[in-house]
Amino acid sequence: MADLGGRGRRAFIGSFTAAGGPGIVTAAVDRDSGALTVLSSLNGLPDPSYLALSAVGDTLYAVSETTEGTVAAYRVDGDVPEPAGTPVPVDGSGPTHLSVFDGHVLTANYGSGSVSAVPVRPDGTLARAASGVLRHIGSGPHPRFQQRPHAHQVQPDPSGRWAVSVDLGTDSVRVCALRDGGLTVHREHALRPGSGPRHLAFHPGGGYAYVVNELTPTVTVCRWDAPEGSLKPLAETAVLPGAPEGDAYPSGIAVAPDGRFVWTATRGEDVLSVFAVEAGGEALRLVGTVPCEGDWPRDIALDARGAFLYVANERSGDVTWFSLDPATGLPRLAGSVAVPAASCVVLG
Repeated sequence: MADLGGRGRRAFIGSFTAAGGPGIVTAAVDRDSGALTVLSSLNGLPDPSYLALSAVGDTLYAVSETTEGTVAAYRVDGDVPEPAGTPVPVDGSGPTHLSVFDGHVLTANYGSGSVSAVPVRPDGTLARAASGVLRHIGSGPHPRFQQRPHAHQVQPDPSGRWAVSVDLGTDSVRVCALRDGGLTVHREHALRPGSGPRHLAFHPGGGYAYVVNELTPTVTVCRWDAPEGSLKPLAETAVLPGAPEGDAYPSGIAVAPDGRFVWTATRGEDVLSVFAVEAGGEALRLVGTVPCEGDWPRDIALDARGAFLYVANERSGDVTWFSLDPATGLPRLAGSVAVPAASCVVLG
């Protein structure tokens, strides 16, 4: 978690202002209990649904998940983030995720099915991209959600060499390189048609990746070859112990720092699933599920020690946090705080 100038640890929470969210919320984090205490909110950017910190933790980046699509930078050396420059267009619609990679902020633009690379200046502010948009191509079999590409996540791989983008609309994961300020596709890997991949998380050993699928409640285990920039799907594991009773749309995924457990959240069922990691990372075994104690868990975040799990519950408008059993990985509710239309939690 971010520890800012001796002022204590901080967490940052995104929200949908169009649904009544307060914007970007800053909270203090108690190291021992994991508890969040809201310090401030900043409502200057429409729908800051996803956030990311710079490598040193002094600058916060936020997407504006709107039709126009922008990304903004903030200084976070106090209790209230301070705008650092003006928001920059991403030349894509509905940016829903972002990450920092090789001197750029990358955004996954769900609406336009593209990924943008926005240059970061030496002082952490953002510059207008000259030619930094990679447009995805393709579709899938789902009649509602897969008529066209929908980039849902983009992030660096553990080696820092590749940017990996996950596309729900095309049932694929693209491995990309950044050249001359823009992303180029190195390889595109197909997942099972209709699975609807949403987010990907790497095993800390660097040899495996886990893709949570939104349109079927599963996680796809993949082997990751960093030198080759290659992803090989191995198997799918259900996130629920049986067939869902109604809506079941998995959202977030997190991997323990020691690689022993994986957690996912599923909206509709409103549960957290716990997996034991086996065979050195090659297999997942469902340990169990517990209620997320909120409605529509959009995203989850793990603290750096793997002691607490945080859940952004969009429809109930709160963030819940759980202590994690070190032997089983099972979460136990530890507290909650009200954040209307919460969409993500970022811990440095």
